[in-house]
Amino acid sequence: NTDLAASVNISNGNALSEASETTNLDVLADDQNHLLLLLLNGVLSAVVLASHQSVHVSGIAGSHGSGNAGLTNFIRNYGAGKSVAVIAIDGGFRQDAENMLNYLRDITGQAIPHVDAWFFSHAHLDHISCFNEIVEKHWDKVSVDHVYYNFPSVQYCMQEGRGYDSAVEDFQKNLPIFADKVVTVYGFDTYDFGEAHIEILYSPNPEIRGNWVNNSSVVFMLTLGGKKILFLGDAGIEEGNRILALYAGTDKLKADYVQMAHHGQNGVTKEFYETVAPKGCFWCAPDWLWNNDAGLGYNTHCFKTVEVQGWMEEIGVKEHYNLMNGTQ
Repeated sequence: NTDLAASVNISNGNALSEASETTNLDVLADDQNHLLLLLLNGVLSAVVLASHQSVHVSGIAGSHGSGNAGLTNFIRNYGAGKSVAVIAIDGGFRQDAENMLNYLRDITGQAIPHVDAWFFSHAHLDHISCFNEIVEKHWDKVSVDHVYYNFPSVQYCMQEGRGYDSAVEDFQKNLPIFADKVVTVYGFDTYDFGEAHIEILYSPNPEIRGNWVNNSSVVFMLTLGGKKILFLGDAGIEEGNRILALYAGTDKLKADYVQMAHHGQNGVTKEFYETVAPKGCFWCAPDWLWNNDAGLGYNTHCFKTVEVQGWMEEIGVKEHYNLMNGTQ
């Protein structure tokens, strides 16, 4: 993310090409279903639902990585008759395209993997550039039913000024290739994919002036296997406060797990996370960001990740899943 990396020497990031220790996860388990978090390739995260009685995921770091922190989630949903629905959320950088395709082949068992739905939170390069690469160079290597998003105009995004990147322009140029698959999402829309239920809680509001693209994140709740995960994209304070006001007096934001906004720093407020009251967090943060260390030592840089970790500890969160630990 350009706003994260602007003043960071990312050569100090963790060596994502090195293998990490194997890890078994058994997350969001109930008697019938298991919803598992995967952290793929050091820059990608994933969720998998299976109706097996026990599921284990072995973790090793990917073959390549980046000092930045992209976001990808996969939901693999076994519905009636063990039919599989695959949902992808966001996608990382262009250099992640081949690895993503390989991973989709692995989880689907298909030479040309089928994705039922591909959701995008917002139009920054670390969230849509991988998809751009796939559309431009590998569109014949994947089958996608529908693409779900709601991006502001290029002109709106350009108001970021120095923080603006051109990924959204590439996305728009590629649009004729997949235009027949586009579904524009709005707040209160709902979608079902097998046993997975997605409710859009908030879509871009042009009244928000500042932190333009992050604050245009589509925020939604996934309900699956009797559990809820709140996906915040890179939502900032302004968007978070509007969401809090919109759902004040309700339990609509309560979730078992939350994807930490904006890589776990400079996102929504502590009050927002207190309202969600999760028991676990998904962090898309490489080690330099997790430790707020650009080369001068622990918690010496400008990012708020360490502070937000303290918030979550005070809220009582016990489970943390972080891409800096490699594939899990």
